[in-house]
Amino acid sequence: MAASVVRSLGCLLCLLALRLPGLPAGPGAAARGLDVASYRERVRAMFYHAYEHYLESAFPYDELRPLTCDGQDTWGSFSLTLIDALDTLLILGNVSEFQRVVGVLQEGVDFDIDVNASVFETNIRVVGGLLSAHLLSKKAGVEVEVGWPCSGPLLRMAEEAARKLLLAFQTPTGMPYGTVNLLHGVNPGETPVTCTAGIGTFIVEFATLSHLTGDPVFEDVARKALKALWENRSDIGLVGNHIDVITAKWVAQDAGIGAGVDSYFEYLVKGAILLQDEELMSMFLEYNKAIKNYTKFDDWYLWVQMYKGTVSMPVFQSLEAYWPGLQSLIGDVDNAMRTFLNYYTVWKQFGGLPEFYNIPQGYTVDKREGYPLRPELIESAMYLYRATRDPTLLELGRDAVESIEKISKVDCGFATIKDLRDHRLDNRMESFFLAETIKYLYLLFDPDNFIHNDGSDFDVVITPYGECVLNAGGYIFNTEAHPIDPAALHCCRKRKEEQWEVEDLMREFYSLKKPKKFTLKRASTHGEGEGAKDPEDASSEKGGEKRNSKKSTHSLLSCPSQSFNSKLAVLGQVFLDNT
Repeated sequence: MAASVVRSLGCLLCLLALRLPGLPAGPGAAARGLDVASYRERVRAMFYHAYEHYLESAFPYDELRPLTCDGQDTWGSFSLTLIDALDTLLILGNVSEFQRVVGVLQEGVDFDIDVNASVFETNIRVVGGLLSAHLLSKKAGVEVEVGWPCSGPLLRMAEEAARKLLLAFQTPTGMPYGTVNLLHGVNPGETPVTCTAGIGTFIVEFATLSHLTGDPVFEDVARKALKALWENRSDIGLVGNHIDVITAKWVAQDAGIGAGVDSYFEYLVKGAILLQDEELMSMFLEYNKAIKNYTKFDDWYLWVQMYKGTVSMPVFQSLEAYWPGLQSLIGDVDNAMRTFLNYYTVWKQFGGLPEFYNIPQGYTVDKREGYPLRPELIESAMYLYRATRDPTLLELGRDAVESIEKISKVDCGFATIKDLRDHRLDNRMESFFLAETIKYLYLLFDPDNFIHNDGSDFDVVITPYGECVLNAGGYIFNTEAHPIDPAALHCCRKRKEEQWEVEDLMREFYSLKKPKKFTLKRASTHGEGEGAKDPEDASSEKGGEKRNSKKSTHSLLSCPSQSFNSKLAVLGQVFLDNT
């Protein structure tokens, strides 16, 4: 195998080789009689009920209005639900519809429009969705152009959209405005006040863009924004909710892990994993200490004053339910499970997570009783199930399917639940329902999905920079659940500092696994179609070869082929050297 393949493969194989000690081998569901396959097919049916009604009643608008069976533009007139649902189609195995939608988007989406767009939402939904679809195109059987994944129409669309957003970062602090006009840039009267998440949620998409296109400007602005927040944390190590991007003064000083802050912490961890960046992980770990010291009470997380640490709001917000999943990514599984179970009790109480839940009173907060079909608790269940195989996590998935179908399903799709107390509905189906909620549910019930690939199967593609490895697993989900293949970031430029040797890597990888067929698929001109079973699986094995296991001389929690002190395991976890 060429040395350029080694550069791409090195980090990923080493990371994927790690296993969590003591993991139960079985699926975990049989003990409680949960029919995983049946629920997986019910989730598939939920997707198509929503998706087909969007196409029939709402396209080309951004979102479906399920109570009136029509559509509306919400985040910028991008046919947003179509972009958000694209990679979900492939995860469900629908290659033909993926290919059709790629053509529709190329023909129909225009970013040169006089629209005021959220910088945050456009990044996570549009840029993230297009990047993910671009990197999955060959797997979906799309005929890609010469030079892919370093070029391609979806990549050019993502870059075009991101360049529109760059204008928002032209501030004295490097922290972006919250809104930008796609045709004219930042409006003269635009407020300089932006939420923390709206500043710190770019590194995953923008670094991916920089690595694929070779233009460092995207990653540079994302890093500058992250560091600006870090430099403006309080003396006790916390950040507030909203900040003035011109003066760097905090306008809202509530500190917590939920709305307005959440994905900033998420992207420090995921950016660290994606980029193998020790600095980003160190920043998160420092924040994590402060969060535990000042906001954590009995495995709940409250809101506190960022300078004093005094409690300001004793509430749980539904958006905070991503936190157990994030904890699992740094190997803190025990704490993650305890917090998850707290959140699950709220779900059981209402059949969903209200936007705000008063912890001391044990009930909803006035005017915050709704559940817009958010994915966060299901997301955490998926991550934790990969780490523990605890059947309780599948039970949450079961309860989510039952609740959403019973309360939210209407003739034209699934409607936002306006009030969990009486099950009144609202006339909206957010695009994240198909991008995130359905996707995480499906992946929870589909342990053999290609997203869960353990690195034993991968493709080698030819780029202008030589051969590179793709589709080996270890996908990093952006905060809209769009999976990014971390190996792709090594495809489009040479990295002299990566000097791994392929034989050492393969020996290290297979010493930790049982002997099995090793499948090396050289990508064909037309790529691969991904259905319930890959039609090329049988033929691809012809090029495989047996690998014999050898006893490893290395610790399961160390990775001698690379120096970064946080390691991503096959279960989607990072282990720290001192754990």
